[in-house]
Amino acid sequence: MARRRFLAQLAGLPFLRFVKGDETKKQLKILMKGAWGPEDPTRAAFPFSHGLVLAEAGHEVRIFLLAEATSLMRKATANAILPVGWPPLSETLDKLVAKRVPLFA
Repeated sequence: MARRRFLAQLAGLPFLRFVKGDETKKQLKILMKGAWGPEDPTRAAFPFSHGLVLAEAGHEVRIFLLAEATSLMRKATANAILPVGWPPLSETLDKLVAKRVPLFA
């Protein structure tokens, strides 16, 4: 009974706002951190893959690498990283560079 009353009150609140045409999206500032290296290629590629998707969505992304992940910045190592279910790291890095996403190692 109390649940129904609560839900009825929620239905009366203006939660949904429908804006036609000029809907503004808030740009987020996101820092992706990576610490995995070449021994786990899928986890090593996560900050790059997720950062690329967020950058393509219009957010400001920076990627910070520490520990073993810094070795991924070597071209030979990046070419050898083939994550499961994701594109090769070398392709993702090329796209990140084209989008001018800062990489800190």
